[in-house]
Amino acid sequence: MRLNKSILTVALALGSLSAFGWGQKGHDVTAYIAENHLTPTTLEAVTELLDGKSIVYWANWLDNASHTPEYAYSKTWHYKNIDEDIDFEKAPLHKDGDIVRAIYKQVEVLQNPNSSRDDQQLALKILVHLMGDLHQPMHLGHASDLGGNRWTVNYFGRDNNLHSVWDSSIPESAHKWTYTEWNNQINRATPEEESLILFEGNPENWGKETFEICKSVYAQTPQGTKISYDYVANWTPIIEAQFLKGGLRLADVLNSIFDSSYQQANTFVNK
Repeated sequence: MRLNKSILTVALALGSLSAFGWGQKGHDVTAYIAENHLTPTTLEAVTELLDGKSIVYWANWLDNASHTPEYAYSKTWHYKNIDEDIDFEKAPLHKDGDIVRAIYKQVEVLQNPNSSRDDQQLALKILVHLMGDLHQPMHLGHASDLGGNRWTVNYFGRDNNLHSVWDSSIPESAHKWTYTEWNNQINRATPEEESLILFEGNPENWGKETFEICKSVYAQTPQGTKISYDYVANWTPIIEAQFLKGGLRLADVLNSIFDSSYQQANTFVNK
């Protein structure tokens, strides 16, 4: 009986993590794509600020940190839940913050020359993670079902929830790649394609873009949907595109903050 209770406790603890995402692989992919697009000046500054570690090293840190008392204030920063039939712009603001406002907040800290090194280091760790979350469709999901955490589906014969399926299950079913292999295969946008991804970009626009994808996900995945190979095949290109967009946009933001010679006129940091 004690063993069964222990197993149940662990299962519940792991299940609670599904409130956050992408899964670990998705955040690693996003961060690694970004790292490959940092200018030498930005890369040096970021590496120094992170005490020699890469942004990939810290890409998943916030998912664990948000469960600790010290950083519990950041729990609502991973998402912006919007109920059905409510426009993105008219969604009520959570009193503890949301992913869009949190991203702006971290950028402000990093841009402020009066910010302490510790504050900038923390802001960078948070920003790297949230830029990944901003591109996970279920992080713009319904408030009523906690971003798909209470939206029951059946994934290859096993009951699951829509949020968890999008966090990790579909990406891992699509490709059994390491994060470096993901980068090698999808980080192939032309300069013209990159410009379109970054054009007139800001966290609010990127969030709204993800929100529109999320609406399609809900529409094509009613409660109780039996998800199998066709669903994975249908949505894999979207997931690949979201990983790439998240990585390129993260790099653009960081380059704009840390490299004064970086010329990307459309980035929101320079506006």
